[in-house]
Amino acid sequence: MYSVRFPDFARERDFGKAISKIPPAIQNKIMDAVQALSDNPRFYGATKIIPAIGISNYLAQYRIRVGNFRVLYDIDDKNKIVWIFDLRKRSEATYK
Repeated sequence: MYSVRFPDFARERDFGKAISKIPPAIQNKIMDAVQALSDNPRFYGATKIIPAIGISNYLAQYRIRVGNFRVLYDIDDKNKIVWIFDLRKRSEATYK
């Protein structure tokens, strides 16, 4: 079992701002998907990003798709932590 966390307050705040602008039905799906990462962070549908995306001082190596949105995250297998870095709407700039 992994714990799902944000690496710092700024990442958590930005995630909260991004999700607050989304309709409630999709918010629930995103939160369910994020919580599901604690059971299996590499479940079917999670995709490794090559090359990894730099977000602040962090590297997001994985993404999950929830509708038109992507949750960018990384996995620390040694400490059993899934680090959530960002929530982005799918567009040309999502992976830059």
